[in-house]
Amino acid sequence: MSIKENIQTLKDELSAEEKIFESTIRVERFVKKYQKPLIASVISLLLVAGGAIAYQAYDQAKIENSNIALNALLLNPDNKEALGNLEKENTALYELYSLSKAIQSSDLKALQTLVQAKSPEVADIATYETAVLMNDQKALEKYTKKQGAIYEDMALIQIAVDLIQKGDIVAAHDKLALIKEDSALYTTAQTLSHFGVKE
Repeated sequence: MSIKENIQTLKDELSAEEKIFESTIRVERFVKKYQKPLIASVISLLLVAGGAIAYQAYDQAKIENSNIALNALLLNPDNKEALGNLEKENTALYELYSLSKAIQSSDLKALQTLVQAKSPEVADIATYETAVLMNDQKALEKYTKKQGAIYEDMALIQIAVDLIQKGDIVAAHDKLALIKEDSALYTTAQTLSHFGVKE
């Protein structure tokens, strides 16, 4: 290798080292200039991650506690402590358990209370069950007009049966005609319409 090539190689190496050194100085200046915001960002990220982990652990503990309370209630429905724990830990599960118990025992008072439940599904079912237990045709009629009613078709059949028993065949037929073809109760409605309702 010639001296000229050696000098050129040396110059290239020095130039590369100079560029690395220059970049290091730029990074160091940037870090010094934005040191506080960078530290604040890192601390914020750590706090957010820590908060998310803590919330997830808290949420998991609530789920486990509510499951323990529900299992205790399934073994002993008179366990007041488990009932209180379930209500405190998981309101939606408490309302669902209360609805199940009220339907099972035909507890009208409990069902009327659950009409105001926080869970829209529980409130909906409680409204239907209350109307059925009270044999309140006006309440059932109102329920069928409620958008998204879970038991709308059941209520229509209930109303139609009551109308058949009263002898109002035309009105019963009109109610049964409201049940759509994609409903699980469509066949029942058609059967009732053909065999129970004759015009």
